[in-house]
Amino acid sequence: MLTVLPTSSEQRLQQIAQARQAVLRDGQSLPGLLAESWIERSWQRCLASGKRPEQEVSFDVLSPQALRRTEEANHVLVQAARPVLEKLGAAIASTRYFAILTNAQGVVVDVNGAIDRRDRRADLITRIGVDLSEQSVGTTAIGAALTELQPVWLHRGEHFFNANSAYSCAGAPLFGPDGRCAGMLDLTGVDAVERPELKHLVVQSARSIENALIQSRPHDLLIRLNWSSHSLGEDSDGLVSLDPDGWVSGANPAARQMVPALQAGSPAAVHCSELFALPYEMLFDAARSDAAGSPQAMEVPLWSGLRLQALPLLRGRAAAPGWFSGRASPAPAPALPLKDVETALIRKAVNEARGNVMKAARALGISRATVYRRLGGKSK
Repeated sequence: MLTVLPTSSEQRLQQIAQARQAVLRDGQSLPGLLAESWIERSWQRCLASGKRPEQEVSFDVLSPQALRRTEEANHVLVQAARPVLEKLGAAIASTRYFAILTNAQGVVVDVNGAIDRRDRRADLITRIGVDLSEQSVGTTAIGAALTELQPVWLHRGEHFFNANSAYSCAGAPLFGPDGRCAGMLDLTGVDAVERPELKHLVVQSARSIENALIQSRPHDLLIRLNWSSHSLGEDSDGLVSLDPDGWVSGANPAARQMVPALQAGSPAAVHCSELFALPYEMLFDAARSDAAGSPQAMEVPLWSGLRLQALPLLRGRAAAPGWFSGRASPAPAPALPLKDVETALIRKAVNEARGNVMKAARALGISRATVYRRLGGKSK
């Protein structure tokens, strides 16, 4: 097993060349020679599909009809990403890198940055509608991010085709409110200095786009979530959107990691009561009570016993300017005592049972006497 050690730029290129010879020409596999194992997996897929490194790359553009359909289907993604792309373009303007946004199939739907249109290599890959999927142009950060569904960095000869060896790129997948991959964000340079730190930048930018996507989806309540040791109001927040009846209409990847009930795929069949051990109406009530003043965070219990801090926001307030000035977290409201949470859940169960205490007790798995005691003997 070879060990990849820190190398100079020239040594790095030599190492990539050795890997290309071993895998692409000699059919060998040398674990450790490549920085990431997914690169060899992509190379092998390209070889298995009949591609050869010396082939020319066509960089095909969709037909006019297919391009119109693609633009219509990805309008929301492009609108959500555009402010982020503009900031990215300004941030990397002096690095010879530029930003590319693709849909889930690897087709370019938007670009930004200092693109030298006189350089054919830059111009070819930044045309709206060009197909940059692995099936079309071999191993790239775009194809890898969409296949592996993880952030990637790719430098020069790590691309499959010889013709693509001038590119260096960082990529990150984008996940929509339904948990499915909606596209990817790519930062590419042509004959540029290797900058693997751009992978961190592209991940942060992808997170901003994902949050913009969930806020653009119709909802009545947006809940910002984070652990008590973190500030609310950052792009690292979990975001969950609800309809008026408490059904989840969307969630970002951070929320899915914090709350086990939010699984990958469509959240449409998940109710807020499955996420938090309190009646969902309490979140709406908290948002309405704060509508006239500064938003207040509250503690919410998960069914696992863990607690998160939550900031419930009525639609239209989540993106209001001036919020979280100085990036400080809103002042947390006093933690809701566990006894009060349990009482609220019991009262909700009794209401749903239309006052039938025995039915409510059976649904909660507690005794009828406990229900009477918690509700002060007022229930029937």
